[in-house]
Amino acid sequence: MSTTSLIDTTSLAIVFGGTTAATVLRCGWRECVTTITEIGQLWGERFDAEQARAELAVQVQEIRRDGILRATPHFTGDAEFDEGTDAMIRTRSIGSLIAAHEKHKSRRGAMSSVAVRLFAQAAELAPVFGMVGTLVALSRLPGGVSGGSDFTGAIAMAVQTTLYGLLAANLFFAPISRLIERRARAEENERQRLVDWLAEQLADTVSRPAHREAA
Repeated sequence: MSTTSLIDTTSLAIVFGGTTAATVLRCGWRECVTTITEIGQLWGERFDAEQARAELAVQVQEIRRDGILRATPHFTGDAEFDEGTDAMIRTRSIGSLIAAHEKHKSRRGAMSSVAVRLFAQAAELAPVFGMVGTLVALSRLPGGVSGGSDFTGAIAMAVQTTLYGLLAANLFFAPISRLIERRARAEENERQRLVDWLAEQLADTVSRPAHREAA
């Protein structure tokens, strides 16, 4: 069987074009823009926990040596930890570090959730548009079974659109949704471990939040 016989631009346009249009209409442009940002990060530079820890270790040593009052922020290039350590030094409280972490964690979680939902939505819609393509193809069937090439072409398109819908859902949209979810979870775990490590290293030097002391 020729590979080119499996490729039909009309079927592809119905499945992918229809799925994309319906997803945009259901989710809205704002969620689409957020999803594009998340997709860009999949192939962009990942959070390097070891590098961030090495940078923060310098800050920890300075605070232990000179005290929190004399410490100056060391910027790591990561917005969360730069903001968190700056607030911690300014307020002399680990609570400020944790608050900054929670704020950024909430923002990242909201963005990744939007992207996960959007691709999950697309995975649900793709088979639907596969069926739409099938119905379009069947509507083009000639009146009699002796339609020759027209009959064969309509049947082929009906099968292909169904196939494209299933493949798009299970080999494209759904896997990307899970990939975004897994990567977001892995990064949050790394960041949480780093925040816990930093708080532990400075436990004897920087004050804890009041509610933790009471506990």
